Amino acid sequence: MELRELEYFIAICEELHFTRAAEKLGISQPALSRQMKALEDRLGVRLFDRLGKKIAITEAGKILKEESEKIFSNLQLIYEQIGELQKVKRGKLIIGTMSEELSQLASVVFQELHRKFPNVQLKIIQSDDIEDKVIQNEVDIALTMPLANEQLTNIPLFNEEFYLAVPFDHPLAERDKVDFEEIKDLPLVLSPLSHNCRKVIDIAANSLGFVIQPIIELSDVKSILSLVKASIGATILPSTLLASKDAETLNIIKIVNPVICKEIAIVHHKDKYIGNAARNFIELLFNYVKETSLYVEDTEKTFINS
Repeated sequence: MELRELEYFIAICEELHFTRAAEKLGISQPALSRQMKALEDRLGVRLFDRLGKKIAITEAGKILKEESEKIFSNLQLIYEQIGELQKVKRGKLIIGTMSEELSQLASVVFQELHRKFPNVQLKIIQSDDIEDKVIQNEVDIALTMPLANEQLTNIPLFNEEFYLAVPFDHPLAERDKVDFEEIKDLPLVLSPLSHNCRKVIDIAANSLGFVIQPIIELSDVKSILSLVKASIGATILPSTLLASKDAETLNIIKIVNPVICKEIAIVHHKDKYIGNAARNFIELLFNYVKETSLYVEDTEKTFINS
């Protein structure tokens, strides 16, 4: 059995159509059919059921597909490790994040990585389904809340604290701290229910027996902060977003009883080779976290881990 045959086989599995698979591979459809027929004859089993123009993978085909994917995954690992030896200061790094603030954090840290290794390319993917992207090897590492999956490795990074941001003319503007329950009746501008930041706030409110009802919901953080600056309302955001220039003219007030936090971790597939670019990024990321105020003191907190 040759790697080329397995490559052809995988292409058919992905397309479930011989003609489309042939076009993808750059060969003729009859040539692809002959290759698969020869592979089936050699294995002594049918790999596909031909149902007119449609095809379906047989049980034997499913076994071969699973094992073939392992082979190609191991080959990619070999290429990556050897490539690291050949070009230590080069490479491509794909970071997955679960939220906008973590994408911004990744961008800030990459600026330092770029200064040290200008030939490293970075791509940031923000997704609500970040766990699947790590498992499918679509990202090298992810910045997200810890993921309870035996295929993944979680490296604790920091505990992200949420604060109340208000304009200077707000009744709470002179306060250093505010009880979370005091916020429930304030006019609030928050992210939509589907956003992770909002989920953290709502879960914390539910734990105290009330529901947060914002007057405005927006996906864009800059727009949220603009409305707060215009005295439309207050907002609750994590420390990473409130450290941006967009929040410079706002009063940032600590929320207590409880302090609201979510744990952030670096997540990667346990079988993933962590290359030179990723290792340097992780080191710079830890240094940045230590130099900023991302760590939260050990006081009463509400942690959101899922």
